[in-house]
Amino acid sequence: MADIVHTMEERLDTLRETREKIELGGGEAKLDKQRAQGKMTARERIDVFLDEGTFQETGAFRRNRTTTFGMDKADMPADGVVTGTGAVFGRPVHLASQDFTVVGGSAGEAHSVKVAETMASAQKTGTPFVFINDSGGARVQEGIDSLSGYGKVFYQNVLLSGSVPQISIIAGPCAGGAAYSPALTDFIIQTRKAQMFITGPGVIKQVTGEEVTAEDLGGADAHMQRSGVVHFVADDDDQALLIAQKLLSFLPQNNTEDAPIVDPDYDVAPNEKVREILPTDGRKGYDVRDVIAEIVDRGDFLEVQAGWAMNIVVGFGRVVGRTVGIIANQPSVMSGVLDIDSSDKASKFVRFCNAFNIPVVNLVDVPGFLPGVAQEHNGIIRHGAKMLYAYSAATVPKITVVMRKAYGGAYLAMCSKDLGADKVFAWPTAEIAVMGAEGAAGVVFKREIQNADDPEVRRAELVEEYRETFSTPYVAASRGLVDDIIDPADTRREIATALELLASKRELRPSKKHGLGPA
Repeated sequence: MADIVHTMEERLDTLRETREKIELGGGEAKLDKQRAQGKMTARERIDVFLDEGTFQETGAFRRNRTTTFGMDKADMPADGVVTGTGAVFGRPVHLASQDFTVVGGSAGEAHSVKVAETMASAQKTGTPFVFINDSGGARVQEGIDSLSGYGKVFYQNVLLSGSVPQISIIAGPCAGGAAYSPALTDFIIQTRKAQMFITGPGVIKQVTGEEVTAEDLGGADAHMQRSGVVHFVADDDDQALLIAQKLLSFLPQNNTEDAPIVDPDYDVAPNEKVREILPTDGRKGYDVRDVIAEIVDRGDFLEVQAGWAMNIVVGFGRVVGRTVGIIANQPSVMSGVLDIDSSDKASKFVRFCNAFNIPVVNLVDVPGFLPGVAQEHNGIIRHGAKMLYAYSAATVPKITVVMRKAYGGAYLAMCSKDLGADKVFAWPTAEIAVMGAEGAAGVVFKREIQNADDPEVRRAELVEEYRETFSTPYVAASRGLVDDIIDPADTRREIATALELLASKRELRPSKKHGLGPA
């Protein structure tokens, strides 16, 4: 029998047909079902996220090697995950996008190895890694091989940590062990159509008898408002991808680079609006985001974890084109006190900024740490110490602006001069002291107040005397703990000037593997 010879065109036809089949994932019916649920398909998400024409897929022809439980006959294009490289705003990224239309996006051995290899390539090239999660969990038909795959991904998450930015988008179910990979990344963006949990409602009911819906257990609002697991909540896939794009625009490609300077706003003229933000009555709250909007370029501020621990505000902005991380007490929520959750939120954000060479700007108006039995028993000492540790360990430029209250240990915890702040500015309204004048006067002048003919009048006099003696910024400035007392209208200019000066900052630390901060 004569040999059958295929022409190049015939072979190319076969290649095109195979690719078309792979790109259809689980088939048109399943793709349409995905869209009917208000979700994009795995490849549509990639197309929207990346610059047009930049996607280069890897591993499209990989598949599982399991033969049990009918897996040898299963049709699983790309093994349920699309991996490769592309560009966002012209800058390279690595990414993986799980395909729920292929066996529920379940993670088997080949699936996870593809993801892990993409992550390793991101490490090698020094580019961010973005993982779009939409999976029913481990592929149980593959048994321990599936678990081993998860382990490989977790290991790469840790190797990438602090080396290249990692962003997780939760666009569908993310259950069981799958939830730990996002938890190991820097930022999690969850859509309102997605759920993320370790044990689902069925298991919880079976073990504890408690009934709970998937949304209440692991919905976006639950993880933003209660657990603090997610950093951004998106209404849909489109918004999630847009948030990821914007987030990347603030970040460097890796830990050896600085963030790009983007479209600088050179206007640093005095801004009298800033003077009007603080209420005349020091006991009244205000929204610190109004101050931030007047400091950053064009008021553009990307707040992180906006719905969790709202007594502190963290996020990214730019000052004359330079990316800065901003940490600010929020007087309109709990008077801006520091508690367990806000300490965790701020300290993790500081560590991220330090890892990726992003200067930190601190806006201080803090009356102290939150008192209470619950806070003490749940570890406010341990959690509050995380802020002291994060700021002290950070070697990036650190600029602090004391706007109003800065009392006690919380004053130190918001990056005081003693914790390594490179520049400390104070507004004339700043009160820097061990405690508020009202409380201090009650301790220092207790006997004098009690013996006065009119204790209330005398108390008011002594409170004012204490405030003028110890709480003004001039006392702190005289001790060298404040570099300058500035007009609030000049805040943006002073920060911009300091950033320019500190751009070449060098700070050596003792040689060691790593510090052992509070857990």
